[in-house]
Amino acid sequence: MTTSSAGPFALLQEIDRRCRRNAHGLPRQEEAKQEWSGIGFRLGGLRLVAPLGEVVEILTPPALSKVPGTKPWVRGIANVRGNLLPIMDLQGYLQGSSASFGRRSRVLVVSHKGVFSGLVVDEVLGLRHFLEEERTDELPAHDAGMSSYLKHGFRRGDEHWAVFSMFRLADAPQFLQVAV
Repeated sequence: MTTSSAGPFALLQEIDRRCRRNAHGLPRQEEAKQEWSGIGFRLGGLRLVAPLGEVVEILTPPALSKVPGTKPWVRGIANVRGNLLPIMDLQGYLQGSSASFGRRSRVLVVSHKGVFSGLVVDEVLGLRHFLEEERTDELPAHDAGMSSYLKHGFRRGDEHWAVFSMFRLADAPQFLQVAV
């Protein structure tokens, strides 16, 4: 078929016929699996994970100024880029035994409904991704003081991660009562 003997419409039909004859099928579309992401951290011997949207920053422990008249789990206050950040010992608050600042210790910063606070944890274990099928309502062994902050868990192989809600912690009236 040449352009001189056929009209433009016939030419377009011929191009369409050739394209359909030589076209390959679309690749199979696989179902995307839903993932849940969070910040993994260690508190004593317990592996926990905080929802990604509940931690605004991770810091190395900053220099602190003591705040007199506060509970023992209030470590002090720090100046972080011109903002005063109260630093709390999460293990001390939950379990009554203070965590020691080690080289792996980190501060997870939470900002929720006007509560801006840093929480000292033993170690940050990085970003963790879990599939929805790994979700479990079974929680690892924990102290009674921690149960109101745990949502659910994830199990992957022999690892069991409990989801710790920083927002529930920030909403707790006893967490906000820092004065002795």
